Amino acid sequence: MQPRLTVSSPCLWATRFHQDVNLLNKMQNMPILMHNLRLYTTKIVLLIIFALGGSFVYGAESIPLTDKQVNKRLKKCVGIKPVDNSHFQPILYTDCFDTSFEGTYNHFTPIVPIEDEIKFTGFSELPEEYDIWNSSINPYNISLVDMKDTIMIDVSGYCPPSQKYVTSNFGFRKWRHHNGIDLKVHKGDTVKCAFDGVVRVTRYDRRGYGYFTIVRHNNGLETIYGHMSKFLAHVGDTLKAGDAVGMGGNTGRSTGYHLHFELRYLGNPINPNDIIDFESHTAKNRVFVMTAGNFEYKKEIDKIRYWTVRSGDTLGRISQRTGVSISKLCSLNGITRKTILRIGRRIRYT
Repeated sequence: MQPRLTVSSPCLWATRFHQDVNLLNKMQNMPILMHNLRLYTTKIVLLIIFALGGSFVYGAESIPLTDKQVNKRLKKCVGIKPVDNSHFQPILYTDCFDTSFEGTYNHFTPIVPIEDEIKFTGFSELPEEYDIWNSSINPYNISLVDMKDTIMIDVSGYCPPSQKYVTSNFGFRKWRHHNGIDLKVHKGDTVKCAFDGVVRVTRYDRRGYGYFTIVRHNNGLETIYGHMSKFLAHVGDTLKAGDAVGMGGNTGRSTGYHLHFELRYLGNPINPNDIIDFESHTAKNRVFVMTAGNFEYKKEIDKIRYWTVRSGDTLGRISQRTGVSISKLCSLNGITRKTILRIGRRIRYT
C-alpha cells in the first residue's frame, strides 16, 4: 500500500495527475474542484483541491495554508499557475460524490447549482383513500388537523389556471370561511388545469360552485374550479398542466365573473397561498412540505356553531333558542331582519 498523501508529500500525486491538473489551467470562472480522479492509494480515493479562502481541502480534512503557500507548492510540483480566488464562485452543493463505484476515473464533472440539477425523489405515496372515486366533493371524511406525518408533494409542474389578479382570498369572511381563492376572469376566458391529473367531477351546484370541475392530480392534490360558464373537460379525461378545464363565468352563488380555485388534500382545503405566489403566478417551491400546521385554521372553524332553519323558524325564535341577539345573528350571517329564512339554511350563531 502506498503512503497516505499529505501536504508534505504533494509530489506523490503530482506525476500521476500532471495531465489532469493541467486541464484546470484551461477552465475559467469555476472553483478548483477535482473529483472522480484516479488515485492508487486504495481502490478509489476522491481528491478535492479547493483553494478558497486560503485552505487546502483533501477529502474531509482541511489544512490551513495561505494563498502564497498553495501557489508555491503547486508551481513546484506540477507547474500550476497562481490561483486567483476572485474568479471563484461558491459551490452550492458539494455532497454529491459517489464513492461506491469500482474502477478509475479520468475526467472532471463540474458541480452545478442544486436548483438546476438535483431532483427530489422523496415524494410521499398517494394515500389509500384515493381508491375512492365518485362524484362527491369530499368522499374521504378525513381530518388532517392532528396528522403526525410530513407529506412531500411535487408542485414543480404548476400552471396557473388564470393569469388574472386575486379578488378574494382564503380565510374567514364575515359569516363563513372561504375555502379557496377567487381569481378575476372574464366570460369565456379559458380556465387551465393546474397540474397533470384526471377529471373526477363535473357538476352544477346552483347555490354554491355553479358549474364546477374537480381534478385529481398525480401529485396527490385535488383542485376545484368553480363558477365556470362551460365545461371543456369531462369526467375521466386525462389532462396535462395547462390543458383547458372550462370557461370563466358567473354561475352559482357568485356576484361577478371570477374563478373560485381550491387546492385540497384528501378533501381538506389548503390555503393556496401556502403553495402559489399569485403575483408571479408560479409555485413558491418545487416541493410543498405539508404538515398539520397547514390545517390549523380548521380548529377555528370547529368552534363555529350553526342552527339549521326548520319550518316556523324566525330570527326571533332562533335568537331565543341560541341565546344570541338578532343583531349578532344578522352580523354573523350577512343578513338583515327582513331576510327570508329558507328551510334547510344554516344560520351561524357563534
